[in-house]
Amino acid sequence: QVQLVESGGGLVQAGGSLRLSCVASGRTLSGYPMAWFRQAPGKEREFVARIRWSGVIAYADSVKGRFTISRDNAKNTVYLEMNSLKSEDTAVYYCAADPSEVVLEKGGPGIQYWGQGTQVTVSS
Repeated sequence: QVQLVESGGGLVQAGGSLRLSCVASGRTLSGYPMAWFRQAPGKEREFVARIRWSGVIAYADSVKGRFTISRDNAKNTVYLEMNSLKSEDTAVYYCAADPSEVVLEKGGPGIQYWGQGTQVTVSS
């Protein structure tokens, strides 16, 4: 019913920037908080940032001050602007949506909607 499609990943040098996008199709996710997660090879999925429908934001400490999450509800799109990228930011980045903020921020299988992921590789 709803699909989330991420784009914008790629290869970037340390210190550089990328902007990821996640477009929701099928229906408008009215009122849903949305989030970005990432998963590096051999590691657990990690929470990155969350944004409520209203625009209220939360970040993981590891990205605070470097990444900015935003959304355009009219375009059914959430963004992740990544600046001052480090090699440890290398991961597959996923967007997700769930009506429950508690469920969403756990990052587990209970989340209703996941994107397919987009690879971000930061070279040192």
